[in-house]
Amino acid sequence: MTRPLLIFDSGVGGLSVVGAVRQLLPTAPIVYAADSAFYPYGTKRPEEIDARVPALLGRLAERYDPELIVIACNTASTIALDTVRAALDLTIVGTVPAIKPAAAMSKSRVIGVLGTDATVVQPYVDRLAAEFAADCTILRHGSARLVELAEARLRGQENHLDEYRAILGGLLDQPGGEQMDTVVLACTHFPLVEDQLKAAAPRPLAFVDGKEGIARRVAWWTRDIDWPDAPANDLAVFTGRSFDPAPLTRALAGFGFGRVAIL
Repeated sequence: MTRPLLIFDSGVGGLSVVGAVRQLLPTAPIVYAADSAFYPYGTKRPEEIDARVPALLGRLAERYDPELIVIACNTASTIALDTVRAALDLTIVGTVPAIKPAAAMSKSRVIGVLGTDATVVQPYVDRLAAEFAADCTILRHGSARLVELAEARLRGQENHLDEYRAILGGLLDQPGGEQMDTVVLACTHFPLVEDQLKAAAPRPLAFVDGKEGIARRVAWWTRDIDWPDAPANDLAVFTGRSFDPAPLTRALAGFGFGRVAIL
């Protein structure tokens, strides 16, 4: 059997990456793994994430024998990517804030980075800004609430646009925010509510994320694989025996996951 792609996140945000991967590799088998027992990562201490993620991915790799692993989580990638690569003898594709494409498209040279509390303060973001957006003003805002809104939406719950307006205000109300024209969605959860953010914005803003780039990278690394002729009934895995995946059944099926397991 063809070895699967393992796509990993703390919650359901990585499904945005799954969607992009399926566009390029529609029949590639995928195991989606969510660390629901330790969700959300964005409010955890970096040393906790750096210890947990390599160990958990090692267990998942042993169980599912993936072709490669995608860490579809900006927080985990900016903190633990190097540790994971050192620990596992597999190709590891990470997720980093899409500052480079944002800088290429911004006309005002004021860019917002909307991520988790943990991601927006990482030195990795500083390095990306210095390398690719040195002539730009970078505004940052961390929002754990936006992660919750995205998770709720996949469970069929809708929230008032005022919640999204308040979150965008964390960027727009900063000095220079009135000039901002581009927002980096630096959490894989956030593209799942991009339409709501656009509707809540007081003026047109360009929203940029990295899911298509990740998908292209996965396609490149697996370019020599002869994928099956038809998609499989793929598996979604969640950690934590108390986790109830039932409210996510419809959303998971929409991304091609008809089977669920709890670790």
